[in-house]
Amino acid sequence: MTHPATVDVLIVGGGVGGLSLALQLRARCPDLAIRILERREGPAPAAAFKVGESTVEIGAHYFADTLGLRARLDTEHIRKFGFRFFFSDGCAAIDRTTELGISRVFPTPTWQIERGTFENLLAREAECRGIELVQGAAVRAIECGAPHVVRAIRGGVTCTHRARWLVDASGRAGLLRRKFGLEEDNGHRIGAAWMRIGARLDLDHWCDNPAWRGLCDPQERWRSTNHLCGPGYWVWLIPLASGAHSIGIVADSAMHPIERFNSFERARQWLHARQPALAEHLDAHRDALLDFGFLRNVSYGCRQVFSADRWALTGDAGMFLDPFYSPGSDFIAIGNTYISELIARDFSGHLDAGIVRRFQQLFLSFYRSALGLYCGQYALFGNARVMTAKVLWDYTYYWGVLCPLAIGDWLTDIDLFAELAPELLTATTLNVRMQALFRDWHACGAVQAMPGWLDQQQLAWFARLNARLHDRLDGAQIRSRVRENIALLHALAGSLGETAAGDGMPSGLCALPHSGRKGVSPALFACMVRQTRAAAV
Repeated sequence: MTHPATVDVLIVGGGVGGLSLALQLRARCPDLAIRILERREGPAPAAAFKVGESTVEIGAHYFADTLGLRARLDTEHIRKFGFRFFFSDGCAAIDRTTELGISRVFPTPTWQIERGTFENLLAREAECRGIELVQGAAVRAIECGAPHVVRAIRGGVTCTHRARWLVDASGRAGLLRRKFGLEEDNGHRIGAAWMRIGARLDLDHWCDNPAWRGLCDPQERWRSTNHLCGPGYWVWLIPLASGAHSIGIVADSAMHPIERFNSFERARQWLHARQPALAEHLDAHRDALLDFGFLRNVSYGCRQVFSADRWALTGDAGMFLDPFYSPGSDFIAIGNTYISELIARDFSGHLDAGIVRRFQQLFLSFYRSALGLYCGQYALFGNARVMTAKVLWDYTYYWGVLCPLAIGDWLTDIDLFAELAPELLTATTLNVRMQALFRDWHACGAVQAMPGWLDQQQLAWFARLNARLHDRLDGAQIRSRVRENIALLHALAGSLGETAAGDGMPSGLCALPHSGRKGVSPALFACMVRQTRAAAV
């Protein structure tokens, strides 16, 4: 029995959540003694490792700027060509589907992350910055108190670790979540299967149609997080810097039970019926399969993630939403920012239970608001008409409200949130109404979009939202920006309500406030669409 010295912060789990928290803490509080316990021994494999490769704006900013890893992301990973959606259920010709995306890369960068490569980078950075990383340590017991005590076996020897702060970053194992019975059923029933193949899937060459390929500049659709969508499900295609490609199926469990695609052969057969273009290319590379995995219950909640008793949960150790908009790294960034602030306040003598409760309320409000984007919505994923509107709304809601607060480093400003509370509540309520509108719009038999190219780049106000995400704003300016963006949301809601009414949706279901703001035309789809049927012929 060995007894290492007590540390200030003990992090259980050396994945992205735990390692990035350690780096953030080291920058914030250079004198803290930080130790990470990681079950795995040695470096992670590059491609065949963990799921969660796509970053979006908040997570990308966190890795690039908060942690200072922008140069490594640019050289070791793939700059993402945004999200791209193909409403392609049962269609073998990808150029004859409805495609939603951008024709040119937006200015705010995001990346496709090779998880193994990235976690190895974070581990090296942690050790270079004086953070103790103990690998091959399997946790066997946790006793929370003052100090917290964690017993772990390493090399056949039981070691006792003590710490003032304990952070659970153990992923889905959720050691503290299970210990304290914090699991929460969030009502979102989805299953997922995924695989990686050692080959590049170049969507631009899935058909012999140079006119269709030329709609994107550059002709690199493969760099996008590509979504192949159908009723009750979607399939992801994510490229990795090693040359491998990640493929995943995510589906509403009631509409598409996991048993239909929970092995490579079942998934391949399922894709032949649902996404034949992908299945054909997967058949050609079946000998290049690197790994395959599945989860029956992907999404789950958690009642508490921060405690005044000096423990916290980060990443998947607490909760997981849905991979559709790749929010995993966002919630790591947000959660770690709150944990870092709480620990910094504690070691400066200013921690109190009230601030812990307030941070938790904010974090859970972000989670529950985001959950509404996915829960109960999978049935309409194959409806190109409704989903093009929903994706536009969901992006605007994310870029307009949460992104400026997170990227601008305002998440811990309690006074700001208190002042903006009425506006933020209005935005949250409006989002709930909009998600209901999309469900009703679909249920009313909305007209399906014709095959064509819907270019979000054509919406000047939408592109401007993205371009302004990294504006440096002072207190008055961030208040003005959030209020301006919420006004934009009201205008967009009114425009989408008018569009739904034009599709024959009963007026009582689509009546939404319209602010009269210029720049959001009711002719929403007309200003995005460039039909490509002629080019396809």
